[in-house]
Amino acid sequence: MLPHQLELLAPARDADIGIEAVNHGADAVYIGGPSFGARTSADNSVQDIARLAAHAHRYNSRIFVTMNTILRDDELEPARKLAWQLYDAGVDALIVQDMGLLEIDLPPIQLHASTQTDIRTPEKARFLQDAGLSQIVLARELTLQQIAAIDAALGPKDAPGRAILEFFVHGALCVAYSGQCFISHAHTGRSANRGDCSQACRLPYEVKDSQGRIVAHDKHVLSMKDNNQSDNLREIIDAGVRSFKIEGRYKDMAYVKNITAHYRVLLDEILEERPELARASSGECTFHFQPDPNQNFNREFTDYFVQGRKEDIGAFDTPKNPGRPIGFVTATGPNFVELQTDEQDTVIHNGDGLCYLDLQKELVGLQINRAEAVNQKGLWRVFPKDPMEGFKDLRKGVQINRNRDMDWVRGLEKKSAERRIGAWQTLAETADGLELTITDEDGHSGTATYSTLVHGPLQDAKDPSQAEAKLRENVSRLGDTLFQPLDVTLNLNGPRFVPASQLNALRRDAVERLEAARAAAWHRLPRAVPVVPPVNYPEDTLTYLANVFNHKARDFYAKHGVKVIAAAYESHEEEGEVSLMITKHCVRFSLSLCPKQAKGVTGVQGTVKAEPMQLINGKEKLTLRFDCKPCEMHVVGRIKRSVMNAVPASPVKFYRTRPVAGA
Repeated sequence: MLPHQLELLAPARDADIGIEAVNHGADAVYIGGPSFGARTSADNSVQDIARLAAHAHRYNSRIFVTMNTILRDDELEPARKLAWQLYDAGVDALIVQDMGLLEIDLPPIQLHASTQTDIRTPEKARFLQDAGLSQIVLARELTLQQIAAIDAALGPKDAPGRAILEFFVHGALCVAYSGQCFISHAHTGRSANRGDCSQACRLPYEVKDSQGRIVAHDKHVLSMKDNNQSDNLREIIDAGVRSFKIEGRYKDMAYVKNITAHYRVLLDEILEERPELARASSGECTFHFQPDPNQNFNREFTDYFVQGRKEDIGAFDTPKNPGRPIGFVTATGPNFVELQTDEQDTVIHNGDGLCYLDLQKELVGLQINRAEAVNQKGLWRVFPKDPMEGFKDLRKGVQINRNRDMDWVRGLEKKSAERRIGAWQTLAETADGLELTITDEDGHSGTATYSTLVHGPLQDAKDPSQAEAKLRENVSRLGDTLFQPLDVTLNLNGPRFVPASQLNALRRDAVERLEAARAAAWHRLPRAVPVVPPVNYPEDTLTYLANVFNHKARDFYAKHGVKVIAAAYESHEEEGEVSLMITKHCVRFSLSLCPKQAKGVTGVQGTVKAEPMQLINGKEKLTLRFDCKPCEMHVVGRIKRSVMNAVPASPVKFYRTRPVAGA
């Protein structure tokens, strides 16, 4: 990928979704392999990934496979074998978290730094670049200024080995810095760093202050709204980002189609404005629907910290999809609800998903079996799938939202996009007959010939006035191929008639040879060469937060100057209270209890302090501690004894103190 190219990077739960991501404009797709990807239940066979890669490469799109869990020593050899299988399958890059992989015999495949590597500083980004990572995804919590500082630290954009900056622009947000959350493992033994997060952040909590007073009750105070950077793309580009990542390896086909198309449209608008930038793959997309992020599951949207800290980043009332308002209840019956829609042309469909908030602000779902229009003024009678007595607080005047539009869903179940590569066609008369050459937008060509020795001499057209237009029209018919005609040139010695069957064969042969030329021109992305001698890591001491889980990872950091290396949290060497989550989100700030918010407020200044708080969910208790200098929150707790006993700790043990000189 060149420094002036913009890459739209889409997720895929499986190969079929990945193929549709490509068809809807993805320049690259990331997908999990059969193991070692940080999303359990999103695994794919090597054969399926090979099928996806073959389709993507037709458009010069790339396939990245996630191998981004931390690995035990006994998993390094299976990971090595899998990496070679993926390389042979045509995969373009591996996304990794565990630096132990850089110390084993990997194929010459490009390596990208996973979000789990927690890249927040220029120093760490530069280190990973110098260690041989070609693309690095930045922490979601960064501001535009922080992104620009990291970009500057990587050096000139066209320098050999210069890493590409990747940034999440859409999807669900982990409240923790990626790779810095251990609550799941501490409470359940399921490790987020090994792809099995229990999502404690989406639970409701009671929040108490340092004096035991309840500050918030049953609020999802660790649940974030969904990321949406649609309005910030130009500024993100100016800050140095070149790869725009959509979250969602668990998401369904409709989500990937819609969100990929949405950002394809936005990025193409920018490319039209800025000719110095280019797409990272080939072809243009035509969509048979209007992309709209609001139609998919979302917790409402935020642009998070890109433009600075904001108060409305949390989805505290519910981690579910609240949908969009469509009307209000006018009456309820024994098996129906009457709704007045806000707009008279709103149509409610059988199977739609509706919802409302009860008096406790809990979201209640209302799936519709049948919907009937009562009049032409927007009054509807809907018959829910479930009994009416189960709908708490459903009464006249309640606002109703729609969070699933079945008409929209059914539309995306059909073919919803076409992606075609622009091509120029030249039909020329030669001494032996005819020659059709098709040249695509990337400069590849395919040529087919029509021999008069085989098919007989060329015939003059019976109607010269119509001959050229008809011949031009027939030549341009590229049908269901990868290509769409940009222009047709005819270099003939006069008006000619060519039988449709012969012209079809000529065009088919030229297309086949053009596709073969494109396939032959496909090249692997270059593997970055680490700086020699190895550069030092920005710190000489690593705690459990570095997620070092095998001896090869330990060797990597030791080679890069680290003196003290603690084992990963999953090794069960941290039995006391530690930070189980580090996050830029601050509960005090979101509840308007931040000392900085109180600064300068008469009668309040100096009375609000960043004292610890407590989160309670049933028997689970966590402590919130606030580090105001970097403006971060630590969720503190300890590993459960049942987890310590039930889950075998890794046998890996690293020295915890500096080695004695000369020892």
